[in-house]
Amino acid sequence: MPELSSPEDAAAINALRSAVMRLSRRIRHHRVDESLSPTEMSVLGTLFRCGPCTPSELARKEHVQPPSMTRIVALLESKGLVTLDPHPDDRRQKVVSQTEQAQGLLEEARDRRNAFLAELAETLDPGEWAALRAAAPVLEKLAHL
Repeated sequence: MPELSSPEDAAAINALRSAVMRLSRRIRHHRVDESLSPTEMSVLGTLFRCGPCTPSELARKEHVQPPSMTRIVALLESKGLVTLDPHPDDRRQKVVSQTEQAQGLLEEARDRRNAFLAELAETLDPGEWAALRAAAPVLEKLAHL
């Protein structure tokens, strides 16, 4: 693991943090359903990537407390975006699954946000685009640690 203690490393970390936060805010403006919070969309995205899971598993993956996830799941269920089914091995637990409506919403949101990012990427020169493409897997890794 690299030691990140030089002034250059500190400046790079600061620039990365600032750029990621600013870009994230810009991407969030391209929402499909204004009634869903970013957290609710994130939970739906986790269900899409990971498949059905218990509220406790979702809470761990989303880095929120279980009572908060219980409220989020209840809101998503009331909007018809998730279903709760009995756990196959533990009847005390439920399994959260996304609905077809949620899948459509996620696809539309992804398409809209990807189109926005593609517009931005078109302004890059070939070297910048190559560097960004190479960095994408690393950023993905950081996002899911």
